[in-house]
Amino acid sequence: MFDVAIIGGGPGGYVAAERAGAAGLKTVLFERKNLGGVCLNEGCIPTKTLLYGAKVYNYAVNGDHYGVYTENPTFKYEEFVDRKDKVVKKLVGGIRSAMKGYKVEVVNATATVKTRTSEGIVIEAEGKEYVAANLLICTGSEAAVPPFPGLKEAGDVIVTNREILNLREQPKELVVIGGGVIGMEFAAFYSTIGTKVTVVEMLPKILGPLDDEISTILQGIYAKRGVNFCLKCQVTGIEGNTVVYKDPDGKECRVSGDKILVSVGRRANINTCGVENLGVEMLLNRGGKPCGIKVDEHMRTNIPNVYAAGDITGFSMLAHTASREGEVAINNILGKKDVMRYNAIPGVVYTNPEVAGVGLTEAEAKAKGIDYKVAKLPMAYSGRFVAENEGGEGICKLIVGARYHEILGAHMLGNPCSEILQSMCIAIEQEMTIEQIKEVVFPHPTVGEIIKETAFSLK
Repeated sequence: MFDVAIIGGGPGGYVAAERAGAAGLKTVLFERKNLGGVCLNEGCIPTKTLLYGAKVYNYAVNGDHYGVYTENPTFKYEEFVDRKDKVVKKLVGGIRSAMKGYKVEVVNATATVKTRTSEGIVIEAEGKEYVAANLLICTGSEAAVPPFPGLKEAGDVIVTNREILNLREQPKELVVIGGGVIGMEFAAFYSTIGTKVTVVEMLPKILGPLDDEISTILQGIYAKRGVNFCLKCQVTGIEGNTVVYKDPDGKECRVSGDKILVSVGRRANINTCGVENLGVEMLLNRGGKPCGIKVDEHMRTNIPNVYAAGDITGFSMLAHTASREGEVAINNILGKKDVMRYNAIPGVVYTNPEVAGVGLTEAEAKAKGIDYKVAKLPMAYSGRFVAENEGGEGICKLIVGARYHEILGAHMLGNPCSEILQSMCIAIEQEMTIEQIKEVVFPHPTVGEIIKETAFSLK
């Protein structure tokens, strides 16, 4: 008999297992693949490993900007991939060691929820039954692949984030369907190492919900580097290695590549563990079909002692969101008062330069009818940014309430904004004002000082 059973060993599941084990709960964690989930094995970590390799290569190519000269710098694509695999293997091993340290029983098998009895929730894995007082569902998501005509016939020309990470040969030409975070990160990686990249996006801008001005600047940077952007274009089919689409004027166009990356979003894995046997209430999409598990602010489902966290809830499909949701679920199982808040969820795009944002964008504030002001400065106001980013473009924007001057949002373009955004996450979470930011002492010289400089620029 376990205190808690967790299905899914991704960022939501394994972090929840750590917290549960640390609190003394007898915990079992089911994972049918590798610990770490999509994030560690097929997403966040492997893509960032590849992107960093490309960044180092880019530094070598442009070393003369910093007084460093190398002759004909080259790279080995296979070694990028080998290093990616090495990093993933090391981190998966680290999670397994953590589970052992917290006395979490790990079952590498597909788990199926069977029923609820007077003793608890019954879960079956490889013919063995496990009973737990509480159940946390963290089965994650998978790449959404629309049924484009001709897609199946295209065979291994078509790749998602999973398959493209395991390519042993660099594509000479890559077509990316979808200009969201995943699409842009792969476009950044491959264009940096010389692949000809075309991005086909049905929206009028890349990076959908991100700040409009910042996404426009980033698009311009990559357009100068040779990436071809086809915006407001609707894919109508696949013909072999060719993507067929209609341009904004309705004209039929074609673009070909050695590989075609489909990166149009993700969908929750709602049919992988038998939760329907418990009568768990589902979220429905516009077509009336299940698209996630419905939870409240405590991550509870409609069934007592059954919780859900991460992508399966269909709300914020980010690893760090999943981890916090898992913590909230465990805290409530432990009887602690804890609720999930989504007003300060950060988002990062690991292109070069990076994009990072948290809270409301201008468009979102306007849509909500909020009276706001914008403080904005080029990253060049930071001395360290200038020293480390020769000719680099960057911007910092703060969205501030007009009446009380509370921080509503922060959005940045420029390296390393992913590492300085957390101060703004704290500011929004703690409802800090622009005046309070001005009183904080920032270390000098750091790129993070741009936040304080931007605060002082508000008129």
